[in-house]
Amino acid sequence: MEFSHVLSMLVVTVIIAILLFGLTYYLNPKKDDLEKLSAYECGFDPFSDSRTRFDVRFYLVSILFIIFDLEIMFFFPWALVLDRIGLFGFVVGIYFLFILTIGFAYEWLMGALDWD
Repeated sequence: MEFSHVLSMLVVTVIIAILLFGLTYYLNPKKDDLEKLSAYECGFDPFSDSRTRFDVRFYLVSILFIIFDLEIMFFFPWALVLDRIGLFGFVVGIYFLFILTIGFAYEWLMGALDWD
């Protein structure tokens, strides 16, 4: 059976995840405060009027995350076939990474990642 190793790793991973989740659930102190109960990522009170204005930078950060996440996802198949594509494929992958780095540096220098 070809996938027996994959299945065994999946079972071990699930057991470890359940074990770690259970340990953190029972060992974590249960003190709820205002900061823990507040909306920590959206940046505005979730129980106020839904037509209030909020900062557009939340959308910008999420779009940048999706773009870079999808671009990095292209490296997984590239790494799997790297031995078959040779030097040319390696150079193309490095060039792609170089363009990705230039784009990230440009966004950083333009202040797209700054929170004033």
